[in-house]
Amino acid sequence: MNQNLSEKVIKRLTLYHFILLECEQSGLEYVSSPRIAELLNIDNSQVRKDIKMVNNVGKCKIGYEVKKLRRSIEETLGFKKPKNAFIIGAGNIGTALIKYEDLKDYGLNILALFDNNPLKIGMMINSKEVFHFSELPNLVQKLGVDIAILTVPKEVAQNCADMLVEAGIKYIWNFTPRVLKVKKNVRVWNENLIGNFLQFVAEDKVVDDDRD
Repeated sequence: MNQNLSEKVIKRLTLYHFILLECEQSGLEYVSSPRIAELLNIDNSQVRKDIKMVNNVGKCKIGYEVKKLRRSIEETLGFKKPKNAFIIGAGNIGTALIKYEDLKDYGLNILALFDNNPLKIGMMINSKEVFHFSELPNLVQKLGVDIAILTVPKEVAQNCADMLVEAGIKYIWNFTPRVLKVKKNVRVWNENLIGNFLQFVAEDKVVDDDRD
């Protein structure tokens, strides 16, 4: 992945990718930046600026070649480079993620789940086995996994994170409502579901206020 891209640019590029996939499925060969901007309710100049960062140039009055732009985004963001991961916590969120097949299209290969609930150990969820958390260190080393998706209750999130780091995990995708403290060489991505929801509500309120 291009390390010079900001978090906001990466998010927009993934949205462009969704649109491009839909265009391909609809049989469209070209799509314009105004059309992408309209679908996402953002400025057209921002779309053109973002696409320029993936070294793609459109055709005047025609737009961007859908397949070519899709491949450019995939190469820039590293979608097609496989990345193995474990899910920590076989609850509602963990189970939903293991069943979300689209993650494979972006290079995320979830190998297994881990939990401490004796009733879940040995279960197969979407053809992936649930292991006891105590087996994590051995499987991290054996399978060379350095990405963990954390979906445990917030009360045990930090303790689990400590164990993940100790086991050799370098990247944590954190779905828990807990700010984790980790070593500097470990990267944490916080999936703030509540924060995203509140931001959406706040933005919607601003729009409503502007209409009054």
